[in-house]
Amino acid sequence: MTTIRKEIKVNGIVQGVGFRPFIFQTAGRLGLTGFVANTEAGVEIEVEGRPENVASLQVELEHHPPLLARISAISSRDIPLKNDREFSFHTSTAAGHPVTGIAPDAAICQECLQELLDPSDRRYHYPFINCINCGPRYTIVERIPYDRATTTMRNFTMCGECQREYLDPSGRRFHAQPNCCPACGPRLSLLDGKGRVIDDQDPLPRTIALLKKGNIVAIKGIGGFHLAVDAKSPKAVRLLRQKKGREERPFAMMAANLTLARRICHLSRRDQQTLQSPISPIVLALQRGNHDLAPEVAPGCDTFGIMLPYTPLHHLLFQGEHPLEVLVMTSGNRSEEPISQDTDSALADLAGFTDYFLTHDRKIHLCNDDSIVTNLGGAERIFRRSRGYAPQPFSLGDKGPPLLAVGGELKNTVCLVSEDRAIMSQHIGDLKNLAAYLSFQKTITHLRRIFEINPQLIVHDLHPGYLSSSWALEQNDIPTLAVQHHHAHLAGCLWENGHTDEAIGIILDGTGYGPDHTIWGGEILIGNQAGFRRFGCFEPMPLPGGDAAIMAPWRTAVAWLDRTFPENLPDLPFLKGHDPQPIIEMARAGINTPQTSSCGRLFDAVAAMAGGRQTISYEGQAAIEFMQAANNRTAPPYDYEITSTTAIRHLSVQSILRSVIKGISGGESTVTVSRRFHGTLIESLSALANLARQETGLTTVALSGGVLQNRLLLTGLRTHLKKHGFTVLCHTLVPCNDGGIALGQAMIGREYLKRTNSMNQ
Repeated sequence: MTTIRKEIKVNGIVQGVGFRPFIFQTAGRLGLTGFVANTEAGVEIEVEGRPENVASLQVELEHHPPLLARISAISSRDIPLKNDREFSFHTSTAAGHPVTGIAPDAAICQECLQELLDPSDRRYHYPFINCINCGPRYTIVERIPYDRATTTMRNFTMCGECQREYLDPSGRRFHAQPNCCPACGPRLSLLDGKGRVIDDQDPLPRTIALLKKGNIVAIKGIGGFHLAVDAKSPKAVRLLRQKKGREERPFAMMAANLTLARRICHLSRRDQQTLQSPISPIVLALQRGNHDLAPEVAPGCDTFGIMLPYTPLHHLLFQGEHPLEVLVMTSGNRSEEPISQDTDSALADLAGFTDYFLTHDRKIHLCNDDSIVTNLGGAERIFRRSRGYAPQPFSLGDKGPPLLAVGGELKNTVCLVSEDRAIMSQHIGDLKNLAAYLSFQKTITHLRRIFEINPQLIVHDLHPGYLSSSWALEQNDIPTLAVQHHHAHLAGCLWENGHTDEAIGIILDGTGYGPDHTIWGGEILIGNQAGFRRFGCFEPMPLPGGDAAIMAPWRTAVAWLDRTFPENLPDLPFLKGHDPQPIIEMARAGINTPQTSSCGRLFDAVAAMAGGRQTISYEGQAAIEFMQAANNRTAPPYDYEITSTTAIRHLSVQSILRSVIKGISGGESTVTVSRRFHGTLIESLSALANLARQETGLTTVALSGGVLQNRLLLTGLRTHLKKHGFTVLCHTLVPCNDGGIALGQAMIGREYLKRTNSMNQ
């Protein structure tokens, strides 16, 4: 009988996901001997036996790996026989450069959920039940290889029964590092608003009762705290808004089950699959009209952010004789700060917001907020990439030097590149906030340490005032590269879609610093990862007061009307109650009035002129409500002009405004103005893309930037461009907003290092 032995090395997310037990069980079934071990590179396997059985193991490995595994590379070679008598586990090694991945945190699996709700099971109603297929990963790991000693679970010594499960290769908890039970694992405690223990024996029934009575409870989960109230109680939701100072921004909710979620939202099959996936993110979906939730949950919005219970603790909150059905579950933080991750910080940060704290003693090493997705244009679009996704790496296909990209100022994420992979961090937030900035630094340190990445280059935004840029420039021992904001958007979208040649980029957002020292934001670019040029943009217009105008769209509207009608402002209803003269004088004098080509500010201005939001309480509010007014429909466009006084084409904002004002003065409603305005942008941007095609011969268009979270604009542009013969590329792996620019920066930096190293050879 012929016998062979192969060495197989597997890279990717293959630790903490049941990979070794999977190999052990498969090898045993096929009568193979050898061993399996974790290494810094992933998993190393040696198998010995009949050639057809070794081949069968390789097929299983490639095509039927464990649920949470993400294989990026497999290599194998023949090696001499060792005549092992059995298949065994070897001790994990930690002697080289770590290149394996860390699994994201995963929602509770069905097997654990069944045990959780089974009165005969020893883990019945135990809120920390987990196995190799689910539970915390990224938020508890401190370094790799991924073993219990390298996680925050090392503080809990397994009891005899848990230890037997841990060592049993035939079970679901074999080498499940967070494995525990009521006898040996973490425990819940219920605290009052001052941190005094109320109940640490059976706090769940008391917590449920408190929520039903309208109290606000801060609940510690996998990645940090949520603030929870009964979503059916207007009084409780209003109280949460008042205490948190969050006047109108929609709250995310958690429904007890999919049936309830479907009563609240219109959920497609893809939505339902996403909600029930191991990622279990917040899904944005259109509201149903007959729900019985408090109107204060999402005032002025036609969508809800809905998620399902994804931890054992969440499921237990919806148990009981008269269970809760839907909870507001908003991030436990102050505005734009990272989510609170430990009890002491929660008590300090959330004491004014919450009545009670349901906490536990399993340490969270790195906070991780809920991810947010929606389904647009036939694909899942990520608005916030965090829990369930991070730090799952992207495979780059070829190896290159290590680098770090530090993202932008808002919705910050960072990206580390090492060898042939890019590792995106979790959502960090607005770096103008001190807590977010400290989290930014901690995340960089953490990812660099666990993967032992020493970057040869730090890539940052061109804006010198961004704290991420300032931090990069302070790292005196590492070279830096400044990258224009919208070029990063373009480069990231192209890389996601495997496009390396030049393309036309339609990049629409609120703010991005341009090389001409103005604020860009409505851009038609020609380029790829190697470089870009500005083919066209929205006509630059004044932004009176800078950031102050962003929070008060009426100011932008006044300045832009004055630019368009310098003799006399049109007599529009929105002007009543405002004093336009100081804004006009500021804009005309150029005092604190930068020029901007921002598409986001154009949305704000037109929304205000049409009678929409005059001031906003959260980012993008005016544009979001203006989009919703259109009710998913467009109308024939307004007149517009494309001019070319220089080498750059300008989409004339003044021409659009003249047509908009004519419509408003003629009695057009906000609904009609919104529909026609969206139609105008779709038509005019497509016309600019066509001009770019005529000049360059390029037929591929990449769509990126936060404005393209607008479902009407994104779907309309994709449809119109495809109809006219363009190949259209959009984001599906990272957000189109600033949460994705670190990936684009990294791809630009990677190309820069390739060129630089080639020139130096």
